[in-house]
Amino acid sequence: MNVMQESDAIMGDTPIEHSHPLHTPEDMQAIQQTLHDGKNPLNDTDVLRWEDQVGVNRIVNRRVLELELLPTPAQVLSQYPLDEQSSALVAQSRHEIRQCLYGEDDRLLVIVGPCSVHDPQAAFDYAHRLAALKKQLDKDLLIIMRVYFEKPRTTVGWKGLINDPDIDGTHNIRKGLLLARKTLLGVLQEGVGVATEFLEPTSPQFIADAVSWAAIGARNTESQVHRQLASGLSMPVGFKNATDGSVSAAINGCITAGQRHSFFGIDHLGRACSVQTLGNPDCHVVLRGSSSGPNYDTGSVKQIMQDIRNEMDMNTAASHGLIIDCSHGNSGKDEHRQAQVVREIAERIAQGEHVITGIMMESFIEGGNQKPAPLSELVYGKSITDKCIAWNETQLLLHELAAAVRHKRCSSM
Repeated sequence: MNVMQESDAIMGDTPIEHSHPLHTPEDMQAIQQTLHDGKNPLNDTDVLRWEDQVGVNRIVNRRVLELELLPTPAQVLSQYPLDEQSSALVAQSRHEIRQCLYGEDDRLLVIVGPCSVHDPQAAFDYAHRLAALKKQLDKDLLIIMRVYFEKPRTTVGWKGLINDPDIDGTHNIRKGLLLARKTLLGVLQEGVGVATEFLEPTSPQFIADAVSWAAIGARNTESQVHRQLASGLSMPVGFKNATDGSVSAAINGCITAGQRHSFFGIDHLGRACSVQTLGNPDCHVVLRGSSSGPNYDTGSVKQIMQDIRNEMDMNTAASHGLIIDCSHGNSGKDEHRQAQVVREIAERIAQGEHVITGIMMESFIEGGNQKPAPLSELVYGKSITDKCIAWNETQLLLHELAAAVRHKRCSSM
């Protein structure tokens, strides 16, 4: 399963070259040391800035440090391409997800995996286990692994593998970006499709070809930037209800993302350009509860589906059904309560509730969570963000969901 080396070995890969680096290693060291000392590198170092190099007044970028050129999307995708088998898996799993969302496949879509990936080796371990279970339950469940690299924060905190891969505040984004790409390739090689949340509007250029399902999170569901982004993505996209519980924000997100848009973006060579999208017809609503409590109960689901159908065409994915996120506000971020929510959903599916087309679960090898720290200091396979259901319990829950789908089929015959 060693499709990649340990995360710290990535810097030993064949480098992606740049002809004009912004700073020398000595410059970078001086900048980082100044930041570490709590000072302002713009004022307290003599490192040459790009404004000086091109003769632009230093009035610009008074609070911005341009530290390092990143490789272009074209360079990253060329160096770490999808192989034929992985490409076929992405295409097939996207198709199957669409079929579930539109009711053409009666399996339950299950998006399950760690709250966030901080250790690629543990992610591969989890994917290997999930792949074996997927084969057992494939007739009843369409299992997609949750592989999240970007974490929105209410205030501050660890922002995910891409932003800070060493979990030590050094924010080696170049390393994190390449590591995320290699992690996706490794999970796909285990035979499992991937789901992720897109947070930074430029990150999809580097990894979206390997993703089968995408989320727009609760903090971004009202964002015009993210709605425009979703309109150009090649996979189904779930809009979560807002953190205050507003489902209309998610519905409006689906409507907006279904339309064509023009906006600022980057091309495959990393250049700023005008982007035009064709619209994404496969957007749908994800219920994740809120700070006020859960919204997965039968009454809420019935009312929300009516609201969706009042606003959207009946032929859309959103009007057919919705996905329930069993974590976050629906379980108070408690892994034991989350397992209870999954079981409640399974019982309702078995009884014939048909508008629930999928669920999301946060699950990892070990249950619970731990505080972020460098990898050597962490418990293996345990979340450093939200609490996750342990693997042994996850297996039981997936079997119960599969049994619920089978019971629902028998009851409808």
